[in-house]
Amino acid sequence: MPFFLPAGLELFPHPLLADSHGLLAFSESLDADTLLSSYQYGIFPWYHEGDPVMWWFTHPRFILYPRKLKISKSLRKFIRDSQFIIRFDTAFESVIEQCKSIPRKGQDSTWITQELKSAFIELHDRGYAHSVEVWDNQELVGGLYGLALGKVFFGESMFSKRSNASKMAFVALVAYLIENGFELIDCQQETVHLRQFGAELISAESFLDALRSNIFEPRSSGQWSNDSI
Repeated sequence: MPFFLPAGLELFPHPLLADSHGLLAFSESLDADTLLSSYQYGIFPWYHEGDPVMWWFTHPRFILYPRKLKISKSLRKFIRDSQFIIRFDTAFESVIEQCKSIPRKGQDSTWITQELKSAFIELHDRGYAHSVEVWDNQELVGGLYGLALGKVFFGESMFSKRSNASKMAFVALVAYLIENGFELIDCQQETVHLRQFGAELISAESFLDALRSNIFEPRSSGQWSNDSI
């Protein structure tokens, strides 16, 4: 049975106490510090506006080892020929707003509530949350955002207004993570889209071991550099 977390409590039940669907706990609200605490244990919020906050530890866990990235020939050609420009951390609020507002097939509402958006913007200002952006001249046409702790990147959401724009953002993300020594991307839930990139399922125990080994590794604070693009 899921636990209920009192207001102001940043300690979570052990992740392995999550039910078979991955639901671990409920709370009345969340803030930036609670998010940081939850992600250290692979716990993440997923709920709808107006509902209690639902905290999840999905298992087995869908992850990608950056160095195992697979890129199709057609996508390689698209990236090679594309005139799109990749930037990091220059429009975080715009990226999360696009992820929040763009309709998704099969979904009648978004899990990116205003409360969650505000918490991630604060974490971006504190150097934990980051965006990868795809630009067509001055127009933001694709991107993604997530949270970096140590050498683990927790992917949150992506959007695309042009064909392959979000895929291009993901490839750029992985390249940046490899260059900066990251060991793991947490994809949270299995999708065909990310499986094509080489993402795979691992056991809850293996995932927790990977977190323990990597989340407290030194990290660069502040915005990610665009110098190498």
